[in-house]
Amino acid sequence: MKRSPIALTLALLFGAGMAAAAHAAPVAPVAPKAAKPFLWENATVYFLLTDRFSNGDRGNDLPYGRKADAAPLRGYMGGDLKGLTAKIKSGYFDSLGVDVLWITPPVEQLHGSTDEGTGKSYGFHGYWARDWTAVDASLGTEKDFKDFVDAAHARGIRVLLDVVMNQIGPVTEAEPAWPADWVRLDPVCQYKDVPTNVDCVLVKGLPDLLTGSDAAVALPEALAQKWKKEGRYEREVKELDEFFARTGYPRAPRYHLMKWHADWVRKYGIDGFRADTVKHVQPAVWKELRKVADDARAEWAGKHPGQGDGKFFMVAEVYGYNIASGQHFDMGDGTKVNFYQNGFDGMINFGLVHDAKQDYESLFGKYGAALQGPLAGYSVLNYTASHDDGGPFDGARAKPFETANKLLLAPGAAQIYYGDETARLLNIADAQGDAKLRSFMNWDELAKNVARKDGGAGYRIADVRAHWGKLGRFRRAHPAVGAGVHEKVAERPYTFKRVYEKNGVSDKVVVALDVPAAARSTIKVGGAFADGQKVKDYYSGASAVVRNGEVTLPVKGGVALIAP
Repeated sequence: MKRSPIALTLALLFGAGMAAAAHAAPVAPVAPKAAKPFLWENATVYFLLTDRFSNGDRGNDLPYGRKADAAPLRGYMGGDLKGLTAKIKSGYFDSLGVDVLWITPPVEQLHGSTDEGTGKSYGFHGYWARDWTAVDASLGTEKDFKDFVDAAHARGIRVLLDVVMNQIGPVTEAEPAWPADWVRLDPVCQYKDVPTNVDCVLVKGLPDLLTGSDAAVALPEALAQKWKKEGRYEREVKELDEFFARTGYPRAPRYHLMKWHADWVRKYGIDGFRADTVKHVQPAVWKELRKVADDARAEWAGKHPGQGDGKFFMVAEVYGYNIASGQHFDMGDGTKVNFYQNGFDGMINFGLVHDAKQDYESLFGKYGAALQGPLAGYSVLNYTASHDDGGPFDGARAKPFETANKLLLAPGAAQIYYGDETARLLNIADAQGDAKLRSFMNWDELAKNVARKDGGAGYRIADVRAHWGKLGRFRRAHPAVGAGVHEKVAERPYTFKRVYEKNGVSDKVVVALDVPAAARSTIKVGGAFADGQKVKDYYSGASAVVRNGEVTLPVKGGVALIAP
């Protein structure tokens, strides 16, 4: 979640919504070319709010007595795990080249609502935990969650689970208060240094977990009573006892949470964590979580031979981190923290929404130099739109083709925010704050191939979707796109090559952008491919033979994606 000292209110941080799900036009399954191994440094991550994506079971829309009485876009809308699983099986993500799905926390949320001056808000987003050990009934059941993970894995798609160590759900009259040895209720964070980022509550009324405490605590009585009512108290307590006996950790709040988060890995084979509000928790805590998660992943792998590959992956949401900062983040007073050395393989790069205003080479050259230099061996996750960044690169959705080029072709991993590929609107008039960014997925517009008049000559939704799909599938097939060494080849048309040569893996691509319209265009390949070699443009589908370091192709859409 975004953590800005400006306009930090519960409503703006965690807005929800109220609308009905629309049905999408079917997307034919497209098997992505997978000749090269998966690399997290080249991952194409699709980030979705499960409640906002696809409604597969209308019978679970309003459990726990929840009501459709929220302010605009601040209530539950019906998206669920069954709907998501159906989209996986339909081939929707394959056709987009997605190889990682990041979903918001699926854990049971506060049952009721809050009211912070903008009307009622519910915890559809997953960041208001009530019980970390249960799937929220609005999203489905444990079986639904298992089916989702299994369906993703069956198609070579990894699952990145959003985890929260910083806070529980906000205080409300309807929810029992957590014990004082588990949480603090003040002071409010001032974001000036380490203590005023960590030893504080993000906003008034949002209890901050005492992750820095080593004092043993008893289970919150409300949680114990809930488990007893559900008939699983003895099992949960037995597992906690075994965990603390095995690890030797004190029964402090953070270790309970680590056990509960790792259980999702142990039970379902989750491939990685996206950690929320990282700079608001002691850095060493994340390193501890990493160890517990690694152990859980190893346990799962031991019981599922031949399933899954590679190590567990963790990416950090440190609000304000920019790729230009390298491995270090300034906590506000000059104190630098290296989160890469505290359990993380990657960091979300908050800089691309600004850097994307630059020309292609300025952007790509800068990112390539950073990832081959100070960040060598690590990863950044780039984005152009997000669930709580009020300043997306193209908030008006006026330039969706350029947005795709700059996100999916930039060095580093790419995070597609649900609906980027269909130009889902990000400025809903009747919503306030972050809720504007969280409308339901625009399946209806895709099915109708709606025409947008904004932004130059305008465009149709299906054309945007096709463009994102071509770039995404090319990324998935070629690790050099996100992980390779970048080199500019030509100014006009702008052309670059990327070369990846590591650990026995060799991959080369050449990409040309803003190619002028012509019957046939000549593209320099910069020594990437030898004369006489046959290559293909994966955007137009045309093939050509390299002659004098060039290829001549019928380029379409101003883009050429060239590889063998």
